[in-house]
This record gives sequence, structure tokens and C-alpha cells, in this order.
Amino acid sequence: MRILITTDTIGGVWTFTQELTTGLLEAGCEIVLVSFGRLPNGQQQQWADDARRRWGSHFHFIAHAVSLEWMQANERAYTQPARSLLHSIEEFKVDVLHCNQFCFGAMPIDQPKVITAHSDVLSWARSCRADQLDDTDWLRRYRSLVRAGLAAAQAVVAPTRWMLEALGEGFELPDDRRVIPNGRSLPAAPRKSRKLQAISAGRLWDEAKNVGFLGRVSSPITLLVVGDISYGGASAPPALGAVRMLGPLAEGDLLTMFRESELYICTSRYEPFGLAPLEAALCGCAILANDIPSLREVWQDGALYFNDAASLSELLRKLHGDRKLLAKAKARSSVQAQTYSREQMTSSYFSLFQQLLARNREVANVA
Repeated sequence: MRILITTDTIGGVWTFTQELTTGLLEAGCEIVLVSFGRLPNGQQQQWADDARRRWGSHFHFIAHAVSLEWMQANERAYTQPARSLLHSIEEFKVDVLHCNQFCFGAMPIDQPKVITAHSDVLSWARSCRADQLDDTDWLRRYRSLVRAGLAAAQAVVAPTRWMLEALGEGFELPDDRRVIPNGRSLPAAPRKSRKLQAISAGRLWDEAKNVGFLGRVSSPITLLVVGDISYGGASAPPALGAVRMLGPLAEGDLLTMFRESELYICTSRYEPFGLAPLEAALCGCAILANDIPSLREVWQDGALYFNDAASLSELLRKLHGDRKLLAKAKARSSVQAQTYSREQMTSSYFSLFQQLLARNREVANVA
């Protein structure tokens, strides 16, 4: 099976497509991975180069510096890359197009098109803003791009039931809609001595991450925050009281920090899945999560939950004084994290692609 997967280089979509690409290559598929947004950084390009050396002609990587549909400059988010995508689909004789942006579901091709909805602007705004978004040209273009992509796709996938239902509040979805949780596979690493510290990571400039919340927390445990402080016109507070702001870290360094920490705090007010807490739990951290429906769906009883700064402060004080409670929390988070594997995610997507190809063949035979 030849699959073209679109990705972007800015957030967790890259990590998701990196994992899925690896899993599908291991399953014998041929993959064309096409990225948009900013050009790949050194670490992303290195991963692609390593994959090309490992998999040879079964893997191709193409990068474009093109604005994404959710960005303010989204006038050409579809039209600029569409011709290049069509060329790649024809050149590599692609069987399935897997879109990690909504707009490419509208590609005028006969092959099955699958959209994975990692997030969307409308559900983000409902979670992060008290007021509705202004009815601007940008927002109208965004709605049009998403609507067109979903209308022409054969299937839409979301990593949680919550995200699928949230997307459906703003847009009409294809009949074939599924939940396939994200999966993550981390390399083995030597055991490290841990410090009684709590870490949080992500795009700190994104209102959804709610990182400023930590500045109101009173904690006997050291609090660390990792991530980009600004992007475009958005920025996070440069300082958060006693919280140590570490800035962005390379993936390997971030995983090292997770392995040296006892706790991970997920402060997000909007989190359709959350790869960073999953990585932290796989590295041995106990997960403390803001009590929102999507995080309850993902972590169930594998996390400890808080509702505000006072309840998180109290939770941190309890964990500081009760090592047995901390050990139990770490064990529960680890067990839940193990359910989100690359193998399980890949198997689910592979089955979906097979079903859509079979459906296409049946339609062609009837015609």
C-alpha cells in the first residue's frame, strides 16, 4: 500500500505522523510524507534523512514552507500546495491520501481521503475564549477550507471521542467517523535518579496550554516549564513567579527531563489528546491533569486531577509529604500510558485504509 501523509512541523502533528509513518513502514507500506508550515528544523530533517537511509525507496520526504489553514495568512493554504500534492500522488502512484490538515480532503482525486482532526479553531475558541471569534476574512476562509475538506473526505478520525464531537459542533462530518487514539513509542533509556520536581511542556504561547495558571500555584515541589514562549504575534508570560522557565528543548533533552522528574502537570484548558503528558508518563512521571473531559477520556484513573490553582497547590503538598501516594500515582499513569502504543495506532489506521480501498474497488466494479 502506498500512502501519502501530510503533516506540519510546528506542533504535535509532526510527532504523530512520525510515529504513524514508522509504524506503516514497518508494516510494509510505502510512505510519501509531505510537510507544510515552516521548513523542518535540524532535528526533524535528521529524522527524515535517517528514515530515508533505513527504508530506501519505501520512504520519501518533501517539505514546503506554506502557511497552514489555521494561520492568519491562510489565503493560499490549499491552492499553493495542491498542485504539488497532485504531482506527488501521480508520481508515486499513491493508493490513499491521509490528510493531517482539513483542507486537503478536497483534493480532486479518486483515491480514498482520510482526515485526522487533531484540533480545530472553533472548538479551540469555545474552550479558550469567553467571546466568539470576530467574523473576519481569515475565519471565513478557515471555515470554508475545513468545510470543503470534510465534505469530500471518505473518513474523519479524531484521537478522542471528545474531539470528534467537538468538531461536529462546528462542521458536518463524513458518515465514516472514527476515534483512533494517538500512540507513542520511546527508545529504551538507562534509569536515572529522579528529583522531586514537576514539569510541564508545550507551545506556551498557545492560550490552550494555560501555562500562566502555574504562576498562581503555591508548591513545595519545584515547578519547571519547557517550550517556545512566542510564535508570530502570540507570546507567553516571560516569568511565572517561582516557576523555572527553561525555554524550548530538543526532543532528546526533553525526554531526559521527563526521566529526571517525578511529576508532569497538564494545565491545558483545551487538549484534544496530549502527546507531551503521554511521553512524560512513558518516562515514569505521574500525571496531574486539569479536569477537562478530553483528559478524563484519555487518562481515566491514570491521572490525578485538579480544578484550579488552589486544588493543584493542595495536590502538590500531599504528594510532597506522601511518597506512597506519589508511587501509586506514577504506577497508575504508567499503566494507562502503555495502552497508547504505536502498534495499536498503526493497526487501526492500516485497517481503515484497507477498508476504504476495498470500498473503492466495490464502487468501481459496480460502475
